[in-house]
Amino acid sequence: MVEDVCFLYKEILVMKPPKRSPMLLRMAVVIFSMVCGVFIFSVCLMQISTQARTTFMDFKVIDNHSQSILKLMNTHLLHYPKPASFSRNECAHNPVLFFAILSNQRSGSGWFETLLNSHINVSSNGEIFSVRERRQNVSSILHTLDKVYNLDWFNSASKNECSAATGLKWMLNQGLMEHHKEIAEYFNRRRVSIIFLFRRNLLRRMVSMLANSYDRYAKLLNGTHKAHVHSAEEAEILSKYKPIINSTSLLDDLQDMEMRSAKALEYFYSTRHMIVYYEDLMRNHTKLKDVQDFLGLPQMELTSRHVKIHRGPLSDHIQNWDDVNKTLKGTIYESFLEADY
Repeated sequence: MVEDVCFLYKEILVMKPPKRSPMLLRMAVVIFSMVCGVFIFSVCLMQISTQARTTFMDFKVIDNHSQSILKLMNTHLLHYPKPASFSRNECAHNPVLFFAILSNQRSGSGWFETLLNSHINVSSNGEIFSVRERRQNVSSILHTLDKVYNLDWFNSASKNECSAATGLKWMLNQGLMEHHKEIAEYFNRRRVSIIFLFRRNLLRRMVSMLANSYDRYAKLLNGTHKAHVHSAEEAEILSKYKPIINSTSLLDDLQDMEMRSAKALEYFYSTRHMIVYYEDLMRNHTKLKDVQDFLGLPQMELTSRHVKIHRGPLSDHIQNWDDVNKTLKGTIYESFLEADY
């Protein structure tokens, strides 16, 4: 269309002007030139606008219902890492959100992390600080965090080039509480979003901890210790062990567990954070949508191969159930005796 207009414009220019009204012809040429210019400009503008709109739709096509990423675009939470070990190539302009999962052992954090890592845009790099050398002092901790958030940390979960969210899982007893001031300052400075993952029923957590500790030595699965299992058969074998719980110190132990989580919330309250409970995730998987929104991710169906080990009432999993039941009856922890999902 533009070519036709310009051709017509050229035809007018080469036309032989009438002898009687040269001034009128000049005015006509000027007016037509202006109309032609405006038309060409509008056509070009429409093409540019169409291209921009197409690019935007390509960005949103993964999730037409979630506005999470667009909301985060207006904040300073997004980063553009420049890793030293590789090039992000075409993903260099894709923003990345930094996160950390803060939790306790046997609180569902392994299952939760596999759910997150089933998302095509998430790289959660596991329990990095389980290795003592990485948490021996503040300098080693911050150096390790820099590698993670610079996308220079590699493991089986890494999707580094095109990650939209990258982070790690960090247990409270792995140097986090001892160096909380420096770590909180780091989280705020690097704009790291925190997911607190806790378990409401601390008695169930205690059963899981004791059973897992026993299996480290007993190795019930053909001489192999497994903290997590992927089949109902393996889960049934591990669940056959019933720990004995110290009923004398039980109330103090539960209180200590509560206080540790409360302290973590106090230490890192200044960060951008959300609190997630294992029981809520078990009851209602739509809670995972809230997590994806918090991380600014396009909504996806998250999956995990993990199979729960201790199912059913706790009376089936505690050897001295009568003692435990008697100790907790009439206390603030009585609800732990009941089935919670």
